[in-house]
This record gives sequence, C-alpha cells and structure tokens, in this order.
Amino acid sequence: MQIIRYLIALMIAVLVLPASAQVQQARGQYSINYKEAVGVFDRKEAPAAIKQKARQEAALKAVETYFAEAGQSESANFDVIRAKILENQDRYILDTTVLSETDDPKDLQYTVAVRISLNVANLRNAVQATSAIGKSAQNEKSAMSFVFVSRQVDSAKSYDDRVYKRQDKSAQVAGSSVNKGSYKESTSEGESVGKSRISTNGAVSRETGQSVDVSVKSTFTSETGGSTTRKATETTWRVLPSANLNQVFVSKFSQAGYDVIEAAMVESPVFKIANIEADYKSGNDLQPQTLRAIATGMKENQIPYIALGTLDVGLPEKDPQTGLMRVAVTVNAKVWDVTKPIPRTRVAVGPVAYAGVGPTEDEARGNALKSAASNAAQELSSRMTTMGLR
Repeated sequence: MQIIRYLIALMIAVLVLPASAQVQQARGQYSINYKEAVGVFDRKEAPAAIKQKARQEAALKAVETYFAEAGQSESANFDVIRAKILENQDRYILDTTVLSETDDPKDLQYTVAVRISLNVANLRNAVQATSAIGKSAQNEKSAMSFVFVSRQVDSAKSYDDRVYKRQDKSAQVAGSSVNKGSYKESTSEGESVGKSRISTNGAVSRETGQSVDVSVKSTFTSETGGSTTRKATETTWRVLPSANLNQVFVSKFSQAGYDVIEAAMVESPVFKIANIEADYKSGNDLQPQTLRAIATGMKENQIPYIALGTLDVGLPEKDPQTGLMRVAVTVNAKVWDVTKPIPRTRVAVGPVAYAGVGPTEDEARGNALKSAASNAAQELSSRMTTMGLR
C-alpha cells in the first residue's frame, strides 16, 4: 500500500510540475489548402507531400504551444530558435502521433492534429546557444549570486475591532408660574371692671390661602456617533533550512550560462545573509540598510547580478484527488543589477504558486519547494536571456 502511494505521488508530481521534466508532451493543429498541388481531375485526396508538410507544421505549432504555456519569456525564446527546429525537427521532437486528420476534397483543405514528445533539454540548449550569454566567451560571462529564503508562517497576531461610541444629549425647558394668595383677619376685645381688678380679653382670627399654577414645556435632542478601528494582522515567519535548494538554483543559473557564486562565499562584515533572513522574518520587504549592504558586498566582489526572493510555504492539506498531503509554495523573486551607481531590478517574477504532493507533510513540502525553486530559477534565467543580459 505504501509503495502504491509513493507511485501515485510520483505521477502527480510529474503532472503538476511539468517545467522540471526533460521530456514534455504538447499538441498542435495545422490546416493547408492543396488546390494548386493537384490537377483539375485529380482531387480525391491530399497528396502525400501535402500531408507530410501539414504534419510537420502541426508539430511546430505544438512546440510553439509548449513555449507559450511556459510563459512570456519562453515564448520570446521560441522565436529565436524557430529556424533551428525547422532545420532539424528530429533533434527536438522525439515522436509524433496523429490524433485526427480531415481531408475535405470539396474545399481542397487538409487538417491534421498531432501530439508530440519534446526533448526539453535540447530546446533549452538551443535557446542558450543563441543567447547573449551563450555566445560570450567563458571569461566574458557575468558572475551571479543569489539569496533565496524559504519560510513558513510562525505566528499570526490578529486584533479585535476597536469601537468608540459617543452620545450627546441636550434639553430645553420653558415654564411660567402664577401665585395667588388671600388674607383674612378678625379681632375682638372686651373689658370688665371689678372691685379691685380690671381684666381685658381679646381674640384674633386669621385666615390665609395660597395657590400656584405652573406651566412647563421641555424639548430633548439626542445625537450619537463613533468610529470603528481595525488593525491588520501581524505575521512573523520561521525560516526553513534551504541548503538542498541551493543546488537547484546553482544548477539552473549555471545551465543558463552564468558564473554562479553562492552568497555564503562572499559574506563580509557589511554583507550578511543573516540580515536578509531577519528582514524576511518580519515582512516581504528588505530594509534600506540591508539593500545598501547587498549592493556594497556585490560591488566589492565584482558580482554584477544577484537574485533575491522568498519561497513562502503554505499550510498542508489533503489532496482531494489522491488523498495524499498537498503543500503550496508561493514564489516572489527578482534579479538585482548592482553595476550602476544606483542598483535596479532588471527581472521580477511572482507572486506565483507551485504545489507538491507526498505521503507525508515533510515530503509534500520538500517536493513543493524543489518545484518552486526550479521553476523560479528557470523563469528568471529565461527572462535574463530574453533581455540579453550576460
């Protein structure tokens, strides 16, 4: 069972990662009118020479389709080697299978569709031989270095929304009052005279009353407002070991014709790979001081080009087709030219994603990283070839 799973993983890897294989299949179709090739009374079918020519042109269309699917830079390279393919198709096309053919004797039109097997290695060798770097002598080829950081999300800190609310209220009161009052008083007095005594008496009676009428009118107004503040998630990355990937980059850039020097060989007190990794741990951009250090280090060692980039590893998931583990890797890469007083980016690739599958998460991640590194290096070198960098 384990062997079967490994075989399935290998088959899926071949299907998902076509750019890394040395033999690829492509399809093409071509139509040709053979009105001038036959006589007036001999129009039963297309002549053998016409069919042969149509099949060759269909095969060439298949090669063009392969380059078009490989990317813009690869498509430009096809125009350079088109004549070479026509001169010697057997060197670049391993076999040709006719999928369908239609011969219309009424319109004298012959159409054929073919599937071919391409010798990708010879195609790339042909592109390299016609490039500026390929035509240069060994001592004229440019030196090139690279630093690619493989990383995976280590932590992601998200923030709750911060909500601020405000409510303003106001009140207005208008009123009037009327006081009404009454007062009543009565008094009586009396006096009596006795033999040796005089007495008096008196009485006072008072009556008061008061009433108040109050009228109040009130008006209330209310206004509410506030704001919601959202803060972006802070992501930190964990750098993965990428020693095995260095061989992939060295191989691809060397095949393109460049004199490749690993960055570890040119480290100095100014230029340090650890500083580049530290910047990529906290974000996607290198700090200005790090960029200046890269430029200084390359100029001191007379290395005109350096490739920089990240390979971001996604979370593993089950592949719905095979049941194996699947991991995606997103690539961002560029080639920096430090020959000018102010360095500049000459070639950029990404973001573009590649996937790998395997029985375990580690194997799936390893396959995905190798695929991403191979394709990124191939695309960068192809674009450099197209631009005539040497």
